[in-house]
Amino acid sequence: MAKTKLLKEGDAVPDLTLAGAGGRQVRLRDLVGQKVLVVYFYPKDDSPGCTVQACSLRDQYEDFVAAGAEVVGISGDSVSSHEGFAAKHRLPFVLLSDARGEAREAFGVPPSLLGLIPGRVTFVVDRAGVIRHTFESQLRVGEHVKRALELVRTLAREGTAPAASRPAAAE
Repeated sequence: MAKTKLLKEGDAVPDLTLAGAGGRQVRLRDLVGQKVLVVYFYPKDDSPGCTVQACSLRDQYEDFVAAGAEVVGISGDSVSSHEGFAAKHRLPFVLLSDARGEAREAFGVPPSLLGLIPGRVTFVVDRAGVIRHTFESQLRVGEHVKRALELVRTLAREGTAPAASRPAAAE
């Protein structure tokens, strides 16, 4: 299987369907349109860095929603693992199972740390389904959240987020 390049700004979000809570099938392209999409790939439920990242997203989730975004986490863990992880840490956003690695391959998310650990990459996708930001770092987990929220807010100011979600202009 050929190695896929990491998707970058200007690329279209892949059309994938993955299993979510309760085994419900979620098509990523169906989530595009009404909101900006923050798609983050992480290595493993309940690992230290992944828990910090997920809880940071949880703590800022209302800020993402207020700016017109939805957050989706993807890892190779099972649906039941995701359900336990989400319940344990009160995660309000969608977690999808990529057990076969098809989403990682489609997005070009590389393994890290000598190929032993699945990579950690965050993508911000605008309402047209175009990737506007890619950030890759296994260790700087807080930076994923900070950069994504900054861009989501910028997109809201530019009018790329739904009008009902945009904050009123400050005078």
